[in-house]
Amino acid sequence: MIGSLATASVGLVTVGALGISSRTGWVQNLLQGGKGPQRPAFQLQEISKKVGVSFVHQKAVLDHKLDNIMPWMSSVGACVAAADYNNDGHVDIFASSSGRNAPCHLFRNNGDGTFTDVAQEAGLVDLNLDGAVMDAVWGDFDNDGWIDLYIVKWSTANRLFRNNRNGTFTDITEASGTGDTGNGNSAIWFDYDGDGRLDLYIGNYFPQVDLWNIPTTKIMHNDFEQARNGGPNVLYHNNGDGTFTNVAPQLGVDDRGWTLDVGACDLFNTGRMDLYLANDFGQDVLYKNNGDGTFTNITHTAIPIDTRKGMNVDFADLDGDGYPDIYVVNITKQGYLVEGNFLWKNNRDGTFTDHAPALGVDNGGWGWAAKFIDLDNDGEMEIVALNGFVSAGQGDYWYFLGTMATTPGIIVEDAKNWPAIGTRSISGYERSRLFVKEGGSYVEIAEVAGLNDLYDGRGLCIADFDNDGLPEMFIANQGAPFQLYKNYPQQKNQWIGFHLTGSGKSNRDAIGARVTVKAGKKTWVKWVDPGSGYASQSDRRLIFGLGSQTRIDSVEIRWPDGQIEQPAALALNRYHQIQQGGQI
Repeated sequence: MIGSLATASVGLVTVGALGISSRTGWVQNLLQGGKGPQRPAFQLQEISKKVGVSFVHQKAVLDHKLDNIMPWMSSVGACVAAADYNNDGHVDIFASSSGRNAPCHLFRNNGDGTFTDVAQEAGLVDLNLDGAVMDAVWGDFDNDGWIDLYIVKWSTANRLFRNNRNGTFTDITEASGTGDTGNGNSAIWFDYDGDGRLDLYIGNYFPQVDLWNIPTTKIMHNDFEQARNGGPNVLYHNNGDGTFTNVAPQLGVDDRGWTLDVGACDLFNTGRMDLYLANDFGQDVLYKNNGDGTFTNITHTAIPIDTRKGMNVDFADLDGDGYPDIYVVNITKQGYLVEGNFLWKNNRDGTFTDHAPALGVDNGGWGWAAKFIDLDNDGEMEIVALNGFVSAGQGDYWYFLGTMATTPGIIVEDAKNWPAIGTRSISGYERSRLFVKEGGSYVEIAEVAGLNDLYDGRGLCIADFDNDGLPEMFIANQGAPFQLYKNYPQQKNQWIGFHLTGSGKSNRDAIGARVTVKAGKKTWVKWVDPGSGYASQSDRRLIFGLGSQTRIDSVEIRWPDGQIEQPAALALNRYHQIQQGGQI
């Protein structure tokens, strides 16, 4: 544990506590009452129409027996996921709608700053003919060098699409045995048992019921703070022959919380990927990977009791100690429910402590996806957090919701007991958050930086679509336009990027690989991510912002199978494609 954390006071942490540098500039000027320059260190500009990724998400409409709360029920399903599906060196984007018969989209990157929607010819357009798409995650499950796509759905089987290597995909759900029907909201690919093959973990939400034809209205959570009647989560073990087996029950990871997001990272520096579940209406769950194909639930020793509404999980090492910290999004509505987001500081002893209030990153509104991101490559992580639940008409449903939740004897599990929402808003028209570090804490600057829409944000994908080393943000909004925010920093800082390919006992996507970069007196550590983040999966290439550093001292790659390599003489300001066993 870093000792200076103990001296934290509300709103301010001692400089250095979480790797925060003491930098002066426009934010500090604002804090002191000045006007600051006309722009922050970076400016975001929405360019979706300009580059060809513009469409409007369509909401699902479920069984009409749920009409009294249909805005609540149909508030999810806008997802976005990034991958280079055709191996041309440019990241492509899958994005969903959720309405019946509404098309999904596969935006092929043309390599000239524009995209073309090729979902029809790829075989990925008609995914809402039954059920509704909730999430998507790319992963090369058969290690053939061509990335495949898994689709998470409500009220019908999830679907696995194998990449045919020619721009098209084939639905192999039935043959592979991956057609879970558990009303899932999230999924990740990761190799939990270290056999070199990607396994698949799915976070389910509602119990297993057809939401378009419900037999009873008793389908909701049975408690607002300790609900345990959600659908059981699934862990599909990759059998290596094109088939999968659900091993979640026997491994004890079939959690029955209302899981909205799942994430995995090496939380304890063991070389193995552990699981974090962001659960709505109650306790988040943390499973430690034992390294022998099993897990141990360490929730009650690792994190405090949690009765909040977990929505999203993301990981980053904020102080260069090699142990990832965790950002979890919850809910805040002033006057009704002040929960706040978590920033779990990794204490390196198997426990985590929340420092979000002290750092000023707790108030995220009604949160959804959130990601760590270094927008200006200065080597320090910003946090982008989407929010907004239902933006509709006049009136606020919170009063009616609060009254119901505190009425003794009411059965909240029964949807018919919920007050009608009508045309009221619920935490609507909220502005996204963009937290930047200044001195010893964070400052929220979304509006001045150009992130100023009032849509109901859901999926957030971080991807460098033009290969310039600067991450962009693809945002899937609920019932609203899809967005792409291009990143324009005031100053071009140094950077280095990595596209890793595993071999042997490592999965080809290198998910779980750890890269450590040292330059001057600084150390940065990042992991190849499995798809953590609500309704989203980001570009798996790693970008290290180096600020003014003109050279790096060392790079260390720890591959998923434990092999360590130290490539030398790597140039800055470019991506390096590195295959395990030798640089490409």
